[in-house]
Amino acid sequence: MGFFSKDIKSLDDLFVHTLQDIYYAEKQIEKSLPDMISKATNPQLKQGFEKHLDETKGHIQRVEQVFQMHGVPAKGVDCPAIDGIIEEADEVAGDVDDKQVLDAALIAAAQAVEHYEITRYGTLIEWAKQLGRDDCASVLKQNLEEEKATDKKLTELAESKVNLQAAQ
Repeated sequence: MGFFSKDIKSLDDLFVHTLQDIYYAEKQIEKSLPDMISKATNPQLKQGFEKHLDETKGHIQRVEQVFQMHGVPAKGVDCPAIDGIIEEADEVAGDVDDKQVLDAALIAAAQAVEHYEITRYGTLIEWAKQLGRDDCASVLKQNLEEEKATDKKLTELAESKVNLQAAQ
């Protein structure tokens, strides 16, 4: 089913489809984070990825909770966007020998993932509110806040790495 499929006839249908999209994305992220953890050389980055893996497991549980609250089965739908972001991250990180450059590439890849998640959660929250599902919006907002916090930490780490490289 494409994003603007004929099967989507209402805002509720679109909400459920996008919920399935983020569910799939979170599951793919959960699978890819251990590889990013193993590739990271900066201890703060490695620790940040480990923390985010734990958070991602919580995000999956919250999305499953929203499915249940909304009365639909929890299932994912293929998301070519997140697959492409993760595939690009694997390709870029696989070609880098310099450890500082590798960490910078991992940070950039992680931020691309975070930005995707932030857009999805922001949209889902607004649609949930429009559907009168403030309960669902509240649960999804927890994920959004964690994604924003992770993005902020990645930005701070990227800036500190740039400053470290400039000082050398």
